[in-house]
Amino acid sequence: MSTDVDLLVVHAEELATPAGRGPRRGAEQDQLTVIRDGALAVRGGRIVAVGTTAEIQARYRAAIVHDARGCFIVPGFVDAHTHPAFVATREREFDLRLRGVSYEEITRQGGGIFRSVDDLRAADDATLAACLRGHLRGFLAAGTTTVECKSGYGLTWRDERRSLELLAREAAALPLRVVPTFLGAHQMPREFRDRRGDYVRELTTQMLPEVKRLGLARYCDVFCDVGAFTVDEARAVLMAARDLGLGLRIHAEELGPSGGARLAAELGAASADHLIHVDDATIDAMGAANVTPVLLPGTVFALAKKAPPARRMIERGLPVAIATDFNPGTSYLQSPLLLMAMACAVLRMTIAEALTAATANAAASLGLADECGALLPGLSADAVLIRGGSHQLLGYRFAEGPIERVLARGELLDPRAFGAFGAPPLPT
Repeated sequence: MSTDVDLLVVHAEELATPAGRGPRRGAEQDQLTVIRDGALAVRGGRIVAVGTTAEIQARYRAAIVHDARGCFIVPGFVDAHTHPAFVATREREFDLRLRGVSYEEITRQGGGIFRSVDDLRAADDATLAACLRGHLRGFLAAGTTTVECKSGYGLTWRDERRSLELLAREAAALPLRVVPTFLGAHQMPREFRDRRGDYVRELTTQMLPEVKRLGLARYCDVFCDVGAFTVDEARAVLMAARDLGLGLRIHAEELGPSGGARLAAELGAASADHLIHVDDATIDAMGAANVTPVLLPGTVFALAKKAPPARRMIERGLPVAIATDFNPGTSYLQSPLLLMAMACAVLRMTIAEALTAATANAAASLGLADECGALLPGLSADAVLIRGGSHQLLGYRFAEGPIERVLARGELLDPRAFGAFGAPPLPT
């Protein structure tokens, strides 16, 4: 007797998935389960079974059967570090950097994050909502089915709150899993430049309690780096967030050896991100504290920075994740396919390591190891059908276009219905 399910996806040239739920460490990060002529069965938005087409069709039947010939299937991508709450791009700054002006100097001149803050504060809700809608649709079109989304371009309670509220509203209209993060400590606002302590107190005693009361975020993040928040300031914000029951994330060691990654280990943060200037002792401290390193090769590429030591992290047993750092200034990137190519070429990760980093380990860093990040029975039915015969085209093929279908929470989607990355937002 065949069991009825909602959807069968059959005859994939190959189905490739991390061999277990995240986090995957050391040699495990390089291990995939690969099934030729692969198939999966879906019911109620969850994966019921994975196997060969012959095995799945012998056990299950469905009114909807999708033939995936000509494609391989991987888990839906999990983007664990993004900044989509912005309303304008900053391409002029990219040209300035090419002409020798540093990121730090652009910030001192009122550009960088401050440019995006000015733009967001001046935008009305309809404009911000339309931009968020377009960015979220862009993630789905690119094959991302789970995305962590930060606020951080408001730096006032009014603008941080509306960023998170509009994010929640737009996310609710899509089968995209969104994990919201409060990043009120993205940069010290210009109006608080000479009274930094006042802004830290505002964050800890006013904004964070309201974020928690209103249920606006699961995580709190701080940009603890050269020219941003000091270790002591970041500690105060993160400890207040932890006391309120929020998870902790931290930007660290991007622009210099800031001490942020050590702080992540001290506080047991879920992740420390960037980590260009991290040393071996700090890597070991992060490993002992179960802090996930989230590496951002798109930012390394755009800023022409040295690469973080991904290989040493893997060898020391840390479950490395990768993310796009999608933002208007230093990583205008949404494609997980291009992200994986950068992880292989820039971070010297294997294809299997990069796929695990963009799925199972990224999901684990968000507390979602039991929900997504692999193609396993019981997990959310999130997958990407990519044109080609083998998962080893990932990394090798520098292309954003070959996404055939996206399976998000059991819904089989044509990515062309969500527009193209970088295009104006489409009407709902």
